[in-house]
Amino acid sequence: QVQLVESGGGLVQAGGSLRLSCAVSGISVSINAMNWYRQAPGKQRELVATITSGGDSNYADSTQGRFTISRDNAKNTVYLQMNSLKAEDTARYYCNTGGWGFVYWGQGTQVTVSS
Repeated sequence: QVQLVESGGGLVQAGGSLRLSCAVSGISVSINAMNWYRQAPGKQRELVATITSGGDSNYADSTQGRFTISRDNAKNTVYLQMNSLKAEDTARYYCNTGGWGFVYWGQGTQVTVSS
C-alpha cells in the first residue's frame, strides 16, 4: 500500500521559512519523479516543484529562487524548503507522484503566511 504523509506546515510571518516533509511508503522516491502541489481556497491546484528520478529539479515561476525540493533516499522522504515566504504562498501543500496507470496523493499540510 502506497502512502504519502506530509508534515511541517504551519503559520509563519511573511519573509519567514518552513520546511515541508513528505514521508513515503510503498514506493521509492529515488526511482519516481516526486512533486509538490498547492491549492489555495477558490483556486486550482498548481504544481510547485518537481524532482525527477535523476535528481533534477523544476519549479513554478512563482517559487523559483525561493523554494528548494530535495529528497533523502535512505529515509524515502521528499522535502520542500520554502524561504522568503509571501502571503500568496498561503495554501494547502500536497505531495504527489504518478506514472503510467497510477497516481498517489498525500492528505496535504496547511501553510499560512501572515502579512
